[in-house]
Amino acid sequence: MVLPLRDINPTKTIPLVTISLIIINVFIFLFELSLLSVGKLDSFIASYSLTPMEIISGTSTIKPLPYIYLSVLFSMFLHGGFVHIAGNMLYLWIFGNNVEDNLGHFRFLIFYLLCGIGGAVAHVLSNPSSQIPTLGASGAIAGVLGAYLILFPGARIITLIPLFFFIELVELPAFIVIGLWFVLQLANGLASIAPSTYQDLGGVAWFAHIGGFLTGIFLVLLLRKRKKKTSYNFLIDDF
Repeated sequence: MVLPLRDINPTKTIPLVTISLIIINVFIFLFELSLLSVGKLDSFIASYSLTPMEIISGTSTIKPLPYIYLSVLFSMFLHGGFVHIAGNMLYLWIFGNNVEDNLGHFRFLIFYLLCGIGGAVAHVLSNPSSQIPTLGASGAIAGVLGAYLILFPGARIITLIPLFFFIELVELPAFIVIGLWFVLQLANGLASIAPSTYQDLGGVAWFAHIGGFLTGIFLVLLLRKRKKKTSYNFLIDDF
């Protein structure tokens, strides 16, 4: 397993949307912790997380109809623990600022939300009968990784690699770091298709990652800034 720590890829603008998304996610997570102390976290998670069977059937025992489908968005801002939110926000910070720099603030926000929706759709379609609540920004952040791969495949990523009892910090190109990440998601996603393996693989919504990643690649090809062609005007003197 490799863990990216930062990239060597400076931006030209302040990533206002990326910073705002991190702040919002952390604030909501702190709110979740406050509910845990008073015994209301489980009902909160059940009310706002995404449940595939509810999406497919359009019915829920605890959610009113609009919330069933709005949970696709709500669930993107919920997290299941410190490791969950720390990992997601680390990836968002490393890769989101450069994608936002290329797309612009408003288009990046729309891009991020659409990637989250794409991940949610992929998860629902791959687990239509699941009654397990799903939460997390992983689908949206997977889309950010897909966009980064297209925009900056050769960018250098400072990566932590555990080697037995040692830890190495190495610079790797983005296409290797992100490529390895996607291969892992795809392998686990295919393995999770077997009915008995979902829990064995930690209950991770692998197809949300895959769907978000592919959505990100598709959207960034549409939304990315195009390099301007330089035109040259020549003045010819006749003698």
